[in-house]
Amino acid sequence: MSFGKDLLRKIKSAELPGENAHGVFSPPYRPVFTYDEVIAKNPKFAAVNIVLYLKNDEWHFPLIQRTVNVHDRHSGQISLPGGKREEMDRDFAHTAIRETSEEIGIEEHYVRIIREMSPIYIPPSNFYVYPYISYSKRNPVFILQESEAQEVIEFPVTSFLSMPDTPEIMPLPGAGGHEVPVINFNGYIIWGATAMILSEFSQLLKKM
Repeated sequence: MSFGKDLLRKIKSAELPGENAHGVFSPPYRPVFTYDEVIAKNPKFAAVNIVLYLKNDEWHFPLIQRTVNVHDRHSGQISLPGGKREEMDRDFAHTAIRETSEEIGIEEHYVRIIREMSPIYIPPSNFYVYPYISYSKRNPVFILQESEAQEVIEFPVTSFLSMPDTPEIMPLPGAGGHEVPVINFNGYIIWGATAMILSEFSQLLKKM
C-alpha cells in the first residue's frame, strides 16, 4: 500500500477502530476500564502526537526512546512525543503540539492537527492519554530535550503497514517479565500504550 499527498484528507475522514484496535496490543494482564471507572481514579491527563511529514517523498512519523530516569515508570521505553497537560494549554491538541515541540524540537507553528484518536488509560502511571494525528508543513529538524528523549526513531508509514497483523509476543522486564504483544521495528521494541495507539493508527490507514 502506498500513500500520496491525499493521505491527510483520507485520515481525517476515516472511521476510528477504537478499543478493538487497542486490544490487539493490550498486555494480557491489563484490565478493561469504562470511562466512568477511569474518571473515578482521578487520573492525570496527557496528550501524544503522531506527527506525519514527508521525507524523500515518503510519509514518516517520529517515535522517541525515553531517557533513562529512575523516577519515570516509562523510562527507556519507546513512545510517541507528548506529555502532561498544563494549565496554560488551551486544549489537549495544544498539549500534544507543545509537548512535541519541547521534546523533539518540531516548531509549533508548522504543526497542524488532523484529528483526535481514541483516548487510552495507562494504569501504572494513572494517566488518561489523548492521542492526535498531525502533520508538519516543514520537514522537521529534531532537537532533543535530553531530560526526556535520548533518540528519535523515524518510522516510515509503509514499513509500519507491512508488519504482520498478528503481533510478536515476548517477555519484557518492563512488563514484570510477562509475555506481551510488541511491535519490533529494526530491533526497537514498542509495547504497551504506544503499541495500542499505533495499532489504531494502522487499522485506520488500512481501512482507507
